[in-house]
Amino acid sequence: QVQLVESGGGLVQAGGSLRLSCAASGSGLSINAMAWYRQAPGKQRELVAAVYRGGNTNYADSVKGRFTISRDNAKNTVYLQMNILKPEDTAVYYCNAGGTYVPAVYRTPFNSWGQGTQVTVSS
Repeated sequence: QVQLVESGGGLVQAGGSLRLSCAASGSGLSINAMAWYRQAPGKQRELVAAVYRGGNTNYADSVKGRFTISRDNAKNTVYLQMNILKPEDTAVYYCNAGGTYVPAVYRTPFNSWGQGTQVTVSS
């Protein structure tokens, strides 16, 4: 199993900042892409930002210019720096990672989700 452990959520006032972290663990990890999704009450889960092995990134239009995704390959960790937060950013944020790992003998693909961390932005 590949486990993702998130941290950094919380309550912040509009205009403030938060930084989310997500660390992946597993045997022989080779991660292709790491991403952050979010799900607000009554809405579908949506992609916020993604970062790929080569360093390319993409963002939802709603967060461009405010959020920055980055990764530390040595630590198998992805970060989401969120600035100029708005009440509409309130959601549970989920980390996602995909790649391969070696649970026993053979290299096996995986796609894993974190448990989610709540971000609440007050107006």
